[in-house]
Amino acid sequence: MNTETVSATLAFPAPAAMVFAALADPTTHAAIDGTGWVRGSINQAPLSTVGQIFRMRMYHADHPDGDYRTVNKVVVFDRPRAIAWTTGQELDDGEREFGGWIWRYDLAPVDESTTEVTHTYDWSAVPRYVRDRGITFPPFGPGHLANSLRHLRDLITEASR
Repeated sequence: MNTETVSATLAFPAPAAMVFAALADPTTHAAIDGTGWVRGSINQAPLSTVGQIFRMRMYHADHPDGDYRTVNKVVVFDRPRAIAWTTGQELDDGEREFGGWIWRYDLAPVDESTTEVTHTYDWSAVPRYVRDRGITFPPFGPGHLANSLRHLRDLITEASR
């Protein structure tokens, strides 16, 4: 049993291509987020390839700055089956440092109009020096992934009306 991942699954009344398109659009991520930490996208271009970088505006009361930015790198892009990114920060010298945690969505078509979506947070690759900073994993409560899936479902349901 891997104790360094958590996941949640929810069926959506939408085809996989529609769900994937919402996930590949960074401008939807604030509406999807189940914690309220994601405040908006800095980059507007849809995600389209492994290695693509996109940035998000964030807020967390326990972050030293409150408001901060993340840099994200797409690590899985398999339209319309799976998409994932790792999150990190841009350093003062312009280099990027990724923390080792991954946000992943796997989409499994049930039929032409229903998709089962599994949202996974995986921190198994977080290096010791990051863990030694005192970050607790996962850094959110148990309902976060399910909340995100419900927000995604609601966004897609609204868009299809």
